[in-house]
Amino acid sequence: MSGPSTYVPQSALGRWFEKRLPIMGLVHSSFVVFPNPRNLNYFWTFGGILSFMLVAQIITGVTLAMHYVPDAKLAFDSVEHIMRDVNFGWLLRYSHAIGATMFFLAVYIHMLRGLYYGSYKEPREVLWILGVIIFLLMMATAFMGYVLPWGQMSFWGATVITNLFSAIPLVGSTITTWLWGGYSVGGPTLNRFFALHYLLPFMIAGVVVLHVWALHVPGSNNPAGVEPQTEKDTLPFHPYFTAKDAFALSCFLVFFAWFVFFVPDYFLNPANVIEANPLVTPQHIVPEWYFLPYYAILRAVPNKLIGVIAMFASIGLFAFLPWLDTSKIRSGKYRPLFRIFFWAFVACVIGLGYLGSMPPEGGYIIASRILLSYYFIFFILILPMLGLFETPSKVPASIAEAVLGSGGAAYVQPKNAAAEPNTKG
Repeated sequence: MSGPSTYVPQSALGRWFEKRLPIMGLVHSSFVVFPNPRNLNYFWTFGGILSFMLVAQIITGVTLAMHYVPDAKLAFDSVEHIMRDVNFGWLLRYSHAIGATMFFLAVYIHMLRGLYYGSYKEPREVLWILGVIIFLLMMATAFMGYVLPWGQMSFWGATVITNLFSAIPLVGSTITTWLWGGYSVGGPTLNRFFALHYLLPFMIAGVVVLHVWALHVPGSNNPAGVEPQTEKDTLPFHPYFTAKDAFALSCFLVFFAWFVFFVPDYFLNPANVIEANPLVTPQHIVPEWYFLPYYAILRAVPNKLIGVIAMFASIGLFAFLPWLDTSKIRSGKYRPLFRIFFWAFVACVIGLGYLGSMPPEGGYIIASRILLSYYFIFFILILPMLGLFETPSKVPASIAEAVLGSGGAAYVQPKNAAAEPNTKG
């Protein structure tokens, strides 16, 4: 964790300001000399990538809001105006739309890395829960943003998803009416969604600050899953990890830019280039790709209320991971059985994503129910049981030893999964 700042300004003005508002000292202790485990791999660069993408989304979103008109009769035309008449409006719109896709791609990799390496385990439970809150806010923001172009898929997607709240006993109809601003999706709905879509990114930024703060208390987890013990186990954040993050971000931006400049409509549903028409229902209503696994879960359950509960539970279960996973070993690198079930879980999520894009009929529904079953079994049965029966592999006694391999000191071999190796330093 970062201790008292050792930053000393060189100028008299800097010393005067630092004495009254020590911002530079905070930055220096948190992002310059802050010690990080020396064995972090490139999966740990996605936190910095996500921070960059959040700032980019806010900047492009605020600029687009200056030209967008949240009115049911004008919204679709205002998007066309941005694309055709505003200087570099096409670039702003594509950067923002594809940026949402890249944001979710990065966050899914970030979450899977945390799941594989046990980043949710003690003492990082609050850090993990804050990450789940950020994910939920991201999903709400993305859904409301998808409605704003007011195309056919935007309109009918809003109709289907907001109708889900009507399944909630007693208060469901009231919540749905409030979201609609009336008795059907229309102009008031669009206005509400625009206001919330504008507000939520700043809420995300606030929770991200808490997330980073919670990270700097125990420090980063690492692929070995053991805590730093000596100075040999860590390196200062700058220049080692700033250079690594900068390289990873550059590669990610090349990938991002390729979509923006060469295939900007790749993720765009063709039905969404047609203005919303309440009298014409699209043949197959499909949300954005990052919602597809949860959409498949929703459709796999025949009962509407239970389907809604299953969909939200599939996300909420992530918040309980620190207590569902009973193994004392953090890293999946030393858990042979866990790795098998983990990759089966990843395949399950990808399969649900594919099934979510297919029509809700026949074999697609049956397959969705099979994968839905494994999804919940993984969290509720497999993770708790693995902690009792799994025999882990050798766990290094320190981070330096994990880096040196067989050239380092002796390894610590836990007798069984219940015996706690050096996971607390």
